[in-house]
Amino acid sequence: MEKIFNNTQVAFALKSDTELDRAYFLFKMIANEPLVRIGTAVTNFALKAHLPVDGLIRATVFDHFCGGVNEVDCLSVVDKMYTKGVSSVLDYSVEGKEEEVQFDAALEMTLKTVDFAKERQAIPFAVFKPTGLGRLDLYEKVGSKNTLTSAEEIEWNKVKERFEIICKTAHEKDVALLIDAEESRMQDAADDLVEAMMLKYNKEKVIVFNTLQMYRWDRMDYLKKLHERAKSDRFYIGMKLVRGAYMEKENARAEEKGYPSPICASKQATDDNYNIAVDYMMKHIDHMSIFAGTHNEESSYKLMDMQLANGIAKDDKRIWYGQLYGMSDNISYNLASHGYNVAKYLPFGPVRDVMPYLIRRAEENTSVAGQTSRELNLLKTERDRRKDKN
Repeated sequence: MEKIFNNTQVAFALKSDTELDRAYFLFKMIANEPLVRIGTAVTNFALKAHLPVDGLIRATVFDHFCGGVNEVDCLSVVDKMYTKGVSSVLDYSVEGKEEEVQFDAALEMTLKTVDFAKERQAIPFAVFKPTGLGRLDLYEKVGSKNTLTSAEEIEWNKVKERFEIICKTAHEKDVALLIDAEESRMQDAADDLVEAMMLKYNKEKVIVFNTLQMYRWDRMDYLKKLHERAKSDRFYIGMKLVRGAYMEKENARAEEKGYPSPICASKQATDDNYNIAVDYMMKHIDHMSIFAGTHNEESSYKLMDMQLANGIAKDDKRIWYGQLYGMSDNISYNLASHGYNVAKYLPFGPVRDVMPYLIRRAEENTSVAGQTSRELNLLKTERDRRKDKN
């Protein structure tokens, strides 16, 4: 297959010279692990002390990785990307909330994004995080099969009700819905809720997607068992496949608590696990839909090859490629220019509330071997190309 991901002219066509320089500067900083640690600590201190740093954050890391402070704020970015065939997934990226009023606010915001997706061709999916609708510790307790107090029973019923409202609305409005995966300790309870929604709303086609983090060594086994239940109960499976975003936290917690890490032993094992999952889903594509959330070029080429080998059209709606806004533009825009279905996750929310997400992005880029250096090389190539052209 033709190698398409090195075309930086296509990848960065929407970036002005100033935006290109800012991105280069940002990834230069992210490449420095001690600087990321110090920057994270200083930023957290400044936010807790209520220092006026919002403007600085917005002008640098926020505007590179986020679409705006609210859903309307994102629309100019959505429209701009769609001129190049790249769709958007509006992702309300407020994390770490603990109160019922905040969960209800996340519910309302998610319903708004379902409406946005219904009204705009450029937004083919809605999305939410399970911990946006309930406490992480509550998911963990439910997943561990521990007895809930009467207050916790009421609280858990509210979580289930929020899931139901969102999935029912998505089904009624015919909007595909991605449900993110999070830390392994809460995932069993989330998986059970999502499967119940698939059973209810994926009878005719895929509306509800779960997420598999393939850096977990147990996920293929889960997918195969889910497939058996889907065949028995006659529902379609929608799955976003990702490598995973909580590796440092997962390994540290496993070591602290003295249990085996849920994470694959090596990067190669994770890559193999991811590709096996893609291959399995493609073999059963008549009953599944794939959202391949990957920044890995090799995995993207493998899926492209499978589509070609199986005579599946590039724009078949059962297969989507997804990347995060502000990263891997070389994959997103080159795929779109060749006719594939591509959607960028477009995080949004108040600057201070989105900081946990942004810090996680910076730490992930620092810890994933080759990610930041690849971004820097591509940005440098495009800067040099533009200088030579001028």
